Amino acid sequence: MAGIHFGFDNFRQLLDLSIGLAQRLDENRAESFTLLYCDFSAVKESVIESSLEQILRNSDAIVNNNADYFFVLPYTDKYGAQIVKNMFEEFFAKNLNSFMVSYPVDGEKPEALISELRDVLSATYHNDLVCLNSFNPY
Repeated sequence: MAGIHFGFDNFRQLLDLSIGLAQRLDENRAESFTLLYCDFSAVKESVIESSLEQILRNSDAIVNNNADYFFVLPYTDKYGAQIVKNMFEEFFAKNLNSFMVSYPVDGEKPEALISELRDVLSATYHNDLVCLNSFNPY
């Protein structure tokens, strides 16, 4: 198993696609997908690649900018995303700075999800996610 890797320049389009699919297929508006952020800066790249192959499903999407990794986990609530995060921490044998937001609970537009993610990471980890400065949702 392994997730599908997208270029960082396609991040907005990936969120738009995920929201569009959720709106089309999820009539009860449950947590249709969760966006999980993980800071892999303390992990070697070769180890990251191995973890992605072993932990993620084929339906999961990966976007990264250097050590900032974003995972779009379809049909996964925050509980399920926490399990994925725990698997990464166990694989790396270290705690990770991370946070997750779910659609539509935490926002119904890409900019709302990203804003919530940035606000919490900035306050909690003093990480302003500078990589998202070039992310222009609209």
